[in-house]
Amino acid sequence: MEHASHDGFFPTVADIPERYRLSEPLEQTDYLIDGRMRQWGGPFQEVRSPVCVRTASGRERQLVGRFPLLTPEESLTALDAAARAYDCGRGAWPTLSVAGRIACVQEFARRMKGVRDEVVRLLMWEIGKTLKDAEKEFDRTIDYITDTIDALKELDRVSSRFTIAQGIVGQVRRAPLGVALCMGPYNYPLNETFTTLIPALIMGNTTVLKPPRHGVLLFQPLLDAFREAFPPGVVNTVYGAGRTVTPPLMADGRVDVLAFIGTSTAADALQKAHPKPHRLRLVLGLEAKNPAIVLPDADLDLAVAECIAGSLSFNGQRCTALKITFVHADVADEFVARLAAAVDELAGGMPWEPGMMVTPLPEPDKPAYLTGIVADAVERGARVINEGGGKVQESFFSPVVVYPVDERMRLYREEQFGPVIPVVPFDDLETPIRYIVESDYGQQVSLFGRDAEQLARLIDPLVNQVCRVNLNSQCQRGPDIFPFTGRKDSAVGTLSVSDALRSFSIRTMVAAKDSETNKALIDRIVRERRSNFLATDFIL
Repeated sequence: MEHASHDGFFPTVADIPERYRLSEPLEQTDYLIDGRMRQWGGPFQEVRSPVCVRTASGRERQLVGRFPLLTPEESLTALDAAARAYDCGRGAWPTLSVAGRIACVQEFARRMKGVRDEVVRLLMWEIGKTLKDAEKEFDRTIDYITDTIDALKELDRVSSRFTIAQGIVGQVRRAPLGVALCMGPYNYPLNETFTTLIPALIMGNTTVLKPPRHGVLLFQPLLDAFREAFPPGVVNTVYGAGRTVTPPLMADGRVDVLAFIGTSTAADALQKAHPKPHRLRLVLGLEAKNPAIVLPDADLDLAVAECIAGSLSFNGQRCTALKITFVHADVADEFVARLAAAVDELAGGMPWEPGMMVTPLPEPDKPAYLTGIVADAVERGARVINEGGGKVQESFFSPVVVYPVDERMRLYREEQFGPVIPVVPFDDLETPIRYIVESDYGQQVSLFGRDAEQLARLIDPLVNQVCRVNLNSQCQRGPDIFPFTGRKDSAVGTLSVSDALRSFSIRTMVAAKDSETNKALIDRIVRERRSNFLATDFIL
């Protein structure tokens, strides 16, 4: 592992390729409410990059820019605008035709593509995401928008007919829920925020968008696209400390949908603040401690490669990351030796450098936290297996393989959300199965083995504990057409394209007795296109 062990690990400004440099800090003074860019004259929050820059006075986190620290007053103004645009379901946006909403989302995507380079650069500087992964996140988000549009067209086609049953004629479509508060995570600040925002919008909801605590400034280049593509009040942005600007939104009671990706502690607090929680639709992506189970007949080369990708992609800062690995005792020593050697071969460095997998961490306190949980494991009998594992320089933490881990150690239960790979040896399959059953989380599991009968015996009970069982591959979210959710404390609701459309809407119908008078009435409404809901238009 090329770890941070010398003064030259972090660059000087001159070392940074010109196309990736920050020419000057991004001073964001504007925010979008009710279709207008408002200027902020109050306090601002500095954004410091996880990338340190060497100067004559030493290493310091690069200043990326500043964003407004709004108050509850501005937060509620944004909510006012969203509620006014929805207007109890009578607003122009919720009553617009499906084709009309699709056209607006397509226009937004077109404008969004024009700021790709700026957003990618900010992804690298704000959260330390590699250039390759930042580009992938942007492009995947565009693809997600396209796939969502296609899924809605298909859903609308199915709904563009009438059903007659037991003397009742009716048409069933999906209708919006109201005002949605959309809050994404810092590890995928663009993509995962949009996996809630886009389906919420396209189904006719109005929105308040609160960017994550890291990855805020990258939304600034998108504000004009929001303003130009959507009617006033449909998209409103709120900046500032979450504990300041979000509780008033929830306590007000006019938020109909909470779309939040983060910790269950924060989600619980937001939900409890709502005066009518039973009326609040929840779409939540929360924590996970996804395990890998390596069976004695596994292809170890494949298992090592997939476990490294699953544990260390974007420094292990993914809810879908493999966060604990159970290995059968018969192959544990060999697996761990191969794993440690492979980790030591990984390149660690700056986000723009080719071939990087491990980069500086955006959370200032994360290196100290990771050092602490590794030290706890070592004190209780585990060892750091790979050379240089766990070494720290400023914001950089070298990936570490910790073995053997057991239930006495914090690493066994805590979601580390960083480049630490705990390995647990087992003799009896009941050990990893019991771990999954007793876990607070139930998102995914990865199984590595070649015995079809044994894998089948594991699959059948595990699909009742987690929502995705991966065979000989890492845990992951995509492809986005597949459902993405979790059991227990890992999620509420289901995302991924067609599922998200349903999460942000409700089945609603128009019905009438099957009489000649009613049929003539419905025929006239449809033929003269007097209703956007009661219609048989077919979107190609």
